[in-house]
Amino acid sequence: MSIRQWPVHARPREKLLEHGARALTDVELLALLLGSGDRGHSAVELAGTLIGHFGSLRELLLADRARCFDQRGVGPARYATLQAAVELSRRHFHECLRSGPALAAPEATRTFLLAQLRDRPYEVFCCLYLDNRHRLISFEELFRGTIDRAGVHPREVLRQTLAHNAAAVIFAHNHPSGVLEPSQADELITRRLQEALSLLEVRVLDHFIVGDGRCFSFCEHGLL
Repeated sequence: MSIRQWPVHARPREKLLEHGARALTDVELLALLLGSGDRGHSAVELAGTLIGHFGSLRELLLADRARCFDQRGVGPARYATLQAAVELSRRHFHECLRSGPALAAPEATRTFLLAQLRDRPYEVFCCLYLDNRHRLISFEELFRGTIDRAGVHPREVLRQTLAHNAAAVIFAHNHPSGVLEPSQADELITRRLQEALSLLEVRVLDHFIVGDGRCFSFCEHGLL
């Protein structure tokens, strides 16, 4: 049965307009992005099939192009639409940080970092550069790979901090394993960076570790 033949209250678009996006299931939200079904199946049925194949909405959105193209109903246009939706959400959270002091909205900072880092298959070390009112100047990915003394170079961190004329910074890196506890190397490099930046009178406000859906704050745990 076509979605047009469904009761009005059950149609995803009408349901969203009446009750808001939060009222929709993952399948219904995905169906709206897909826009239409395929080969005799409605958009909702196609969405349900895709989520079922990949195991979750998150795994579908993380899947590479080749895996997506192997599935019925997903071609370049729909793949591009899904990736654009993911990137729009990341940029939305980025704008939330730019609108006010990063530390005045810790949940916005966590949400932004989760959106940026939680699904990386490798470790990434990043920096949020802040002005003297703790407003976001820029967010940069500085290093990839294992976070240790060899992987993170204080000289490069100092150079970029000066380039952005930052008064304070927040560091962040992810643990692809999902484990939140900092390693000895994490604590060591944080101290080294804090000591180096103090010579420039730049404050290290926090260092976040991003796991699977959660963030660990060095500041909140007395490590800064």
